[in-house]
Amino acid sequence: MDKNSMMHKLALELNEKDGFNGAWLYAENGEIVSKGVLGFRDPEDTLPITEDTIFQLASISKTFTSTAVMLLMRQGLLSPEDEITKFFPEIPYPGVTVRHLLNHTSGIPDYFDDADWFIKIWKEEKRVPGNNEILRFLCETKAKPYFAPGEGLHYSNTGYNLLALLVERLSGIQYEEFLRKNIFEPTGMSSTQCCHIRRDGVPFEKYAQATVFEDGNCMADIDSTEYGDVIAFDGLNGDDYVYTNIFDMLCWDRALREGKVLTPEEQKLMYTPGRLNNGEDAVYDEGDGLGYGFGWAVGREEKFGLVVSHSGGMPGVATWFERFIDADRVLVILSCRDYQDVRAYLGYWDGMEAIARDQEPEPIITIENIAVKDPDKSKWESFCGKYEHPESADFIIDEIFLKDGELYANAIDEDGDRMSFRLYAIGENEFGRKGGMLKLTFGDGCISFDGITCKKL
Repeated sequence: MDKNSMMHKLALELNEKDGFNGAWLYAENGEIVSKGVLGFRDPEDTLPITEDTIFQLASISKTFTSTAVMLLMRQGLLSPEDEITKFFPEIPYPGVTVRHLLNHTSGIPDYFDDADWFIKIWKEEKRVPGNNEILRFLCETKAKPYFAPGEGLHYSNTGYNLLALLVERLSGIQYEEFLRKNIFEPTGMSSTQCCHIRRDGVPFEKYAQATVFEDGNCMADIDSTEYGDVIAFDGLNGDDYVYTNIFDMLCWDRALREGKVLTPEEQKLMYTPGRLNNGEDAVYDEGDGLGYGFGWAVGREEKFGLVVSHSGGMPGVATWFERFIDADRVLVILSCRDYQDVRAYLGYWDGMEAIARDQEPEPIITIENIAVKDPDKSKWESFCGKYEHPESADFIIDEIFLKDGELYANAIDEDGDRMSFRLYAIGENEFGRKGGMLKLTFGDGCISFDGITCKKL
């Protein structure tokens, strides 16, 4: 099969349907099979993306943090079973170990759950909090843990902030410098930096600005009314803020495979999924049955063996890094613009993964493709109104209303943020949305979604 042509065709299809803005690279046995770019690296569409364009990795950065911790373990400076209160006695989370932080089984809350703490400092003190203030954050908020250490798995960026701080404490140098000297330089990743562009400025000539959509317009994340507070988090380390290009990500894959940074034995430990206190595997992704090791989602496939991966996401950023350890394949996708149609976005990602697995991709589907043509709108006015808010719901439909002859919803997400979106008829009394896979079904004076039913008020 011609994987290169198939990947180019898939990217073009997404670009036409939802404006793919980014770069990809796929390699087998260290040889590039397909690479390409589409779109622009600025909101004004004046600077085309090139193969050496630099992208924010977002949470793929955790693979470097876990590697840094492994290097400290090699030096005997810490053990996976060390409790973090040994290094940070002031934090109110006893019993949490380094291992818990690495595989997200600590129960320590994610700082995004209390983002206002960082935003308040940024707005009132006119500064961006540094990663060293993560300790102050935990002590002041005293947020309730998700569970006791080892009792569950809940993804927590805060754990990786603590790991980055631990790297600084034990190595005696800044986290950014540790990555440069011990990972980026030895692996030949000459275009890669850990840095804080919103706080300090952009050190790259060909940086891809994270771009979001508001009211149908493109804008830089820092200019966004809804997402402009990304600046408040730009002083953190460990969970994000590594910037690179597709070629350096291939270098990272080869360096790990060739043992330039970590030995095969150390990597075996890194790719071992975490376990809960009851001996069961700590499942990271229920749908795929993936575990989480030290900075990597971990799975096994009958045909390809061990596969490790990590995704990354921030406003205007969507990234993917997947390594087939036994089959020696690697897939990198870096994007700098928010998608508008989640079905198209997921279809592209699924298609690229299918090609990497020697399969034909499915056509990319948008909400317009599945929406009913010329739907019967006679009942739509009866759907309009306010709806009750179930206490157990993470996502709430607050109100349904008509606008310019189309049906819309006002909703509240799990963070308390409000949003409005158009509803598309996809069946009798059934509706979908562009920005998510949510399906709404209207009944007699009620609405059902996500397994719950809410009465009209």
